[in-house]
Amino acid sequence: MRTEIYEHFHPDERDYVDRASEWISHAGAYHEQKLTDFLDPRQQYILETLASKEDKVTIRVDGGYMASERKRALIAPDYSYLDGEEMGIQVLSITSDDHKIGTLEHGDYLGALLGLGIKRGKIGDIHVLDDGCHVLVASEIGDFMTMHLQQVHRVHVWTELLPVASLRTKEVALDALDLTVSSLRLDGIASDVYKLSRSKILTPIRAGRCRVNWKVEENPSTPLKAGDVISMQGFGRFKVLETDGMTKKGRFRVKIGKFV
Repeated sequence: MRTEIYEHFHPDERDYVDRASEWISHAGAYHEQKLTDFLDPRQQYILETLASKEDKVTIRVDGGYMASERKRALIAPDYSYLDGEEMGIQVLSITSDDHKIGTLEHGDYLGALLGLGIKRGKIGDIHVLDDGCHVLVASEIGDFMTMHLQQVHRVHVWTELLPVASLRTKEVALDALDLTVSSLRLDGIASDVYKLSRSKILTPIRAGRCRVNWKVEENPSTPLKAGDVISMQGFGRFKVLETDGMTKKGRFRVKIGKFV
């Protein structure tokens, strides 16, 4: 049975598939509740796909606000009412009186938090504001963060834990880039976005360092379409915003949004 399940997912996802399957089976068979760490959209999809095959289980996912990308999941027996259940999410507010706070970016805040030895799963969405940052965090690790986070990229900071209702969000900024490419293949578009030769872009893709819509993609010829989100470890993320026809020379017009 497990082998049949594996066939639907990438080999790198098998450990997570095993854990998610165990959470679901324990909820159905032993009436246990499980609150997960923050899951990326691909992990949420896998969990919900597995849960849909088990009629004795119900799931609630919540990332602290309506448009959240990373969410925690609460898995419980099907008779449970989860709407009012605590999801263990708080807001970590990061501020400073140093004017350089306005120059910090998403990666600076994430790097500082991970530098404390915190697992990525304990951190939800990160909202970089003009005067600091609001980070969705797992409440069980919140006090540790406030005690130990004192600096972000050489900027001295103060932290405070706030309720989710106090969250200040900021829409993700995208730098627009218009390309004309010979095909809509992953390697072709990615090489133009990251300004690498076609041969050099093949190395991270074939090494499993590329994700398309949060799923590992090792096939350079995979076609991309509008709405796809691509991330390359060490190079950042971009989104295919539009594929807008062809030029007179038979090249594809593509509009890209690079995550800032």
